[in-house]
Amino acid sequence: MAQKTLSIIQIIIALLLMITILLQQRGSEMGSLFGGGGGGDNVYRAKRGIEKILFRATIILAALFLGTAFVGMII
Repeated sequence: MAQKTLSIIQIIIALLLMITILLQQRGSEMGSLFGGGGGGDNVYRAKRGIEKILFRATIILAALFLGTAFVGMII
């Protein structure tokens, strides 16, 4: 029973993780994905607003996913 519940939790976390990653990628150009910059945009800029929330949510969801994966190996 615990294994089934853990599997469902992992699926939900994985889906949320995919959504947060895809939402972050929506704002970037295709050239920047492969190392190219566009028009001097290679300057560091701080994450603000929803971008910052998505970034932190991605880190938290990734940590939760890894944690549940390790717990799943033990059970």
